[in-house]
Amino acid sequence: MRSAQITIKDIAKELGISASTVSRALKDHPDISEKTRIAVQELAKKLHYKPNAIALSLRQSKGNVIGIIVPQIVHQFFSSVISGIEEHAFKKGYNIIICQSNESEEREIQNTQILISSRVDGVIIAMTKETQNYEHFINIRENNIPMVFFDRVCPELDTDRVIIDDREAAYKATEYLIKTGCKRIVHFAGPPNLDISKNRQQGYIDALIDNKLTHDKELIISTADTLKKGGIAVKDLLSKNITFDGIFTVNDMAAVGAMKELKKHGLKIPEQVSIFGFTNENISKISTPSLSTVEQHGFKMGYIASKLLLKRINSKDAFNAITKVVNGKLVIRKSTF
Repeated sequence: MRSAQITIKDIAKELGISASTVSRALKDHPDISEKTRIAVQELAKKLHYKPNAIALSLRQSKGNVIGIIVPQIVHQFFSSVISGIEEHAFKKGYNIIICQSNESEEREIQNTQILISSRVDGVIIAMTKETQNYEHFINIRENNIPMVFFDRVCPELDTDRVIIDDREAAYKATEYLIKTGCKRIVHFAGPPNLDISKNRQQGYIDALIDNKLTHDKELIISTADTLKKGGIAVKDLLSKNITFDGIFTVNDMAAVGAMKELKKHGLKIPEQVSIFGFTNENISKISTPSLSTVEQHGFKMGYIASKLLLKRINSKDAFNAITKVVNGKLVIRKSTF
């Protein structure tokens, strides 16, 4: 069983002095005698006393702690973003607190309340699929805590943000399918309240129009953005006898779900249906066949977000919100020609 952390009160009790005397002795306060200072510091070392970082931050205006709110840590993209944030933050002497909203707006609200109460110096956020009320983000701003959004940004707040050009990346992915012979391409779209969903869908539509292919509304499946939903979408398309020879999905999980269902029905990939995902999760490399996708550069996005936030935290002057755009990259594998 883990022992309780040693506190100033424990040291004070052991030496028969007040906690305030211990506190001042640990800080080399001139009012404390040399004998008391040495006794306190030697006992603190012997007992492996460590200052409480959260308590210290509550007493200081700046605690060198930044908060991160992500929808799901389990996804490689979000974990790689966290790694990028931590890499830069650590170099600059900052620690991080990670909160997971688990795609719940209610939990996201709780996350923001926890971080505000912890008096973090700044917050880096990717919104949930559910989020449509932004009062909790406004609350962060009203507490004078800088924010940087990444990937899933809040459309109604003018804040620093790090994104990729979703529309351009989706355009390139769809155009690749067209150039390799696809004529009837389905799009599995994300939740309509997210900008990333809107921009990826628009990139898909733009590519169809520019290549003189029909923009057919029945080929856009809304909120088909999970493994399960990707499979269900394919099953529905086949049951309705809707013809298609390509699928472009809002993320990799939906693409893998689509592949599983296509194989259940005996359809060959890419010979009969080519599939293109988005994000370049680990699953895209180990799926059968391996999945063509868009690399989002999660680590790079996190590193840039951390740099933006610390610049905002440490600047004495106000400056306009900054948007940093990272270019997506097509990764061609065996689910396409």
